[in-house]
Amino acid sequence: MTTSRMTTSRMTGTHTTPAHIAMFSIAAHGHVNPSLEVIRELVARGHRVTYAIPPAFADKVAETGARPVLYTSTLPGPDDDPEAWGTTLLDNVEPFLADAIQALPQLIKGYEGDAPDLVLHDIASYPARVLAHRWGVPAISLSPNLVAWDGYEEEVAEPMWAEPRQTERGQAYYARFEGWLKENGITQHPDPFAGRPARSLVLIPKVLQPNADRVDERVHTFVGACQGDRSAQGDWQRPADAEKVVLVSLGSAFTKQPEFYRECVRAFADLPGWHLVLQVGRHVDGRELGPVPANVEVRSWVPQLAVLRQADLFVTHAGAGGSQEGLATATPMIAVPQAVDQFGNADMLQGLGVARHLPMEEATAQALRAAALALVDDPEVARRLTEVQAGMAEEGGTRRAADLIEAELSGV
Repeated sequence: MTTSRMTTSRMTGTHTTPAHIAMFSIAAHGHVNPSLEVIRELVARGHRVTYAIPPAFADKVAETGARPVLYTSTLPGPDDDPEAWGTTLLDNVEPFLADAIQALPQLIKGYEGDAPDLVLHDIASYPARVLAHRWGVPAISLSPNLVAWDGYEEEVAEPMWAEPRQTERGQAYYARFEGWLKENGITQHPDPFAGRPARSLVLIPKVLQPNADRVDERVHTFVGACQGDRSAQGDWQRPADAEKVVLVSLGSAFTKQPEFYRECVRAFADLPGWHLVLQVGRHVDGRELGPVPANVEVRSWVPQLAVLRQADLFVTHAGAGGSQEGLATATPMIAVPQAVDQFGNADMLQGLGVARHLPMEEATAQALRAAALALVDDPEVARRLTEVQAGMAEEGGTRRAADLIEAELSGV
C-alpha cells in the first residue's frame, strides 16, 4: 500500500484548501444521478474532481465540471434490456464482481501518477474501495438507497443468502471475491467489504430508511435529496385544461411493461379533466399501446422533476430517486415496484401515509383508478406530504454533503 500525497487538503481557518477528489460509479442512472449535484458543488468550491465512469455517462459527468476518467464496463448498460440482469440473486451479484476485477487494472492505469486525496464511491463500485486502500486515502460511500442497520445481516442478508451459499456456484462466487480482495491486500470478508463502509453519506431522506433508529449514525449521515434545479433537462408545461395531472414512470431500467402501460391508459384516459403523462422508456414502442386519446401524452423520456412539480399524482416503481422526488414535490404516489429495494421503498411510502403500494400483478385499470381517486382528494395525505417535505428540507442536501466531505479532508 502506497502513502497518499496529502499536499492539497489542509485546513486554513475553517475551510479546506482545494483537493483532488475522485468519485467512482457505474453506468446506471440510479447510481450516477444522486451524486451529480454533490460533485457540482465540490467543483464550485474549487476542488479538482475526477469521476471514473463508463463512456455512456461521460457527458453528464463533464457537465458538473468534473473530469471523466473513462473505463470499459462489462455490466449491462442503461440502454440494454433489463432481462440482461437475470432473475436470481447470483445472476444479479456476479456481474458486479466480474466487472470490478476487469475494471481495476484500467483504473489503476487511469490514475497513475495522480492519486487523489479522497475517494468518493457509489455502493456498487468495488474497485474504488480497493484503490483507496492501495493509495492510503479515506473513502466515503455515497449511498443512493437504504443502508444496513444493526441486525440487517441476521434479518435480511443471511436468509436471502442461505440457499445460494449452499450451492457450488455460490461458494465459487465467494471464493473468487475473497481471492480478489486478498490479492489487493484486503483481508476483510466480502460481505462487510461491500455492505459496511467506514464512512457513508446517505443520499435519501431518512424517512425512506427502514429501521432508521437502528442505523449507526457515527458511520452513516443522512443528507437527504441532492436534486438541483434540473433546468438543463428541459421543462414541461401543464395543459391549460388539465384539472389533474398524473405522471407514470417506471424509471430507466425496468420499463419493458407494455401491458401495464395499457392498463394506465385505461385507468386515466376517460377520467374527466385528467391528463396522463406516460413515460414508457426505450424498450416499448408507443404504437404497442394502441390508439390513445388526446389527454394521454406518451413519451420515451420526460424531465421528471419538472413534471412532478406540476403533477397531482405519481405512479412510480418506487426507486430511491423517484420516491424522494415524489416526496420533495409533495406528490401523492401509487407505488408499483419492479425489483430490488423498490418493494421496501413502496412499503415505506405507504407507511408514511403518502402512497398506496400496488403490486404489479394487481395493478389493473380499476385498481389504479380507485387508488388515484382516494389519494388525490385526501387531506390527510396532503398534510403528511407537507410534513415530510418540510423535514427533508432540514436534512441539508447538497451543501451539507459537501461540508461533510470537506470535514473528512480536514481530518487527514
